[in-house]
Amino acid sequence: MAKVVVIGIPGESGLWLADLTAGTVTQLPKPLSGELATAESLRHSGGAVVKGVDFAVAVSSADQVFSGHFEG
Repeated sequence: MAKVVVIGIPGESGLWLADLTAGTVTQLPKPLSGELATAESLRHSGGAVVKGVDFAVAVSSADQVFSGHFEG
């Protein structure tokens, strides 16, 4: 089972690494390389890359999540 997730959010430059075991989120250092750099390039062109995730929703605040809402 995956314990790390790479996240990119529209309007946010760069990618983020969420380590579920450590409970941390850190920005990935640039320059990216390999397939990760290719995926980031696709993202900036409006594409989305989804692999190994079965639920993801972006909202404007944690309060929305804790109140049961997940509309941005």
